[in-house]
Order: sequence, then C-alpha cells, then structure tokens
Amino acid sequence: MKNNSIRVAVYGAAGRMGRSLIEAVINNDSVKLGAAIVRPGSSLIDSDAGNLIGISDTGITVTDNLLNVLHDFDVLIDFSSIEASLVNSQICKEHSKGMVIGTTGFDDNQKQQLTSASRQSALCIASNFSTGVNLCFGLIDLAAQVLGQEVDIEISEAHHKNKIDAPSGTALNMGEIIAESLGLNFDDVAVYGREGQTGKRSKNTIGFSTLRAGDIVGDHTVTFASDGERIEITHKASSRMSFARGAVKAANWISSKKNGVYDMQDVLGLK
Repeated sequence: MKNNSIRVAVYGAAGRMGRSLIEAVINNDSVKLGAAIVRPGSSLIDSDAGNLIGISDTGITVTDNLLNVLHDFDVLIDFSSIEASLVNSQICKEHSKGMVIGTTGFDDNQKQQLTSASRQSALCIASNFSTGVNLCFGLIDLAAQVLGQEVDIEISEAHHKNKIDAPSGTALNMGEIIAESLGLNFDDVAVYGREGQTGKRSKNTIGFSTLRAGDIVGDHTVTFASDGERIEITHKASSRMSFARGAVKAANWISSKKNGVYDMQDVLGLK
C-alpha cells in the first residue's frame, strides 16, 4: 500500500515536532516519507532519516535544501518558524505542492502572503492539529452561544520553556471563536496581562494567561465563570504525537486539493 501512498516531506525534521512527524508518517499506511529537511549545517545532513527516530534505514537521505527534493514529495509539512514557512510556501506555490503549516504567530501581512500562495497551491493552516483540540473548538463555540454575556471568560495556556510565541496560537484561536460567537471584535476585547491596580474586571472581555515551563507539551483551559458556578473546557496534550498524527491526516486529505486555504476543521468535516 505504501508504494501508491502520498509522499510527505517533513521540514524541520531534527526538532522534537519534526521527529514526531517522521514517526507519524512512517506509521501511517496512507502516506510515505518522501523527504526530511533539516537546518543548514546540521550534523544530520546526509544521514538516513530513520536515525532521527532510532529505527533502521528508511532509504531517505536527510538534506538541508528543500529545492533538492522537490521531485520526492507531494505535500510538505512544516512546523518550523514563521520565516521558513513563508519561504517554503512560495516554493510550494511555484511547484504546485500541497503544504500543511503548523507554525503559529503570523501577522496580518504574513497571513496575506500565505493566502496569495494558496491561489496556486493548497494550504492547510491550523493553530492546532489535534483532533481533541478541534472538538474543543466546537464545544467552546457552543458554550459561548448559550452563556452569552452572562459569564466572565478567561483562557489559560501552558507550554514548554522553548516556545517563542505567547499566547499560543491555539489560545488565540479559542478567543477568536468566542468573540465571533458573541458578535465582538476580538482585538477590542482581548486582555493579555493584568498587573497592579487594574480595577474591576470589564464585562465583554476575554482574558489570557500564559505559563512557560519545563517540557509541557500543551495545556489549554477556557473558563466560563458566573456568580455561583463555572464551566471549564480543558484539553491537555501529553505527547506531540497527537499533533503529528493530525498533521499527517491533513497532508493526506489536502493532497487531492489543487489550491485554497483549509484548516483542521475542514479535514475533520466539522464545518
């Protein structure tokens, strides 16, 4: 079955997420590993991709140049950095390759660059590829619609000490879903920090709190609190494999698309 499978390339293959992605690709019968790309100067260049996850040779030689392996993959999965993902999206556009992007923190101008690239290639962009998190998005939307303006809403998230953006893309996505459900402008109601004499909590605001410590994979909790009760919707990830498996599912799904921007809700049929 692997002989006719969708060929997937993993960019940033030497990182923790990249290694999880390689393992997820190898363990999925619907796709096969086509290429593994690492940063320039890495000691892993020219080694076999199997070395990244401690298995026998895969026959895939690690490279540091995406252009060198253009004929070896159908879809690229990239969880690396904003700068690299933008460059890679242009390469995929020029060569009609699908792309799954798990990088977060794009500003409006960068998002527009990705939208432009999607006119010639299919992109699946998501703040979180976990099936569980995407189910939580639906629950959060429902809770916001039912509870409306009767509750105070706070979003807390925790990640490992090496995560470079805050709040996380997933937390921001949660806030955007809630704001849309309530008919509010997200930028007007988001509160990212409290310190000192802040005064009484403003109604119609969405608060964010962030923790960065140790090797926490990713925890998110949305609290809907009123006088006398509160509802908490929580997702906790104990392994990156939940994200990796979702990204591989997205790669397989998007391989049949010619162009456009999609997300994990599309992949899971939740829209």
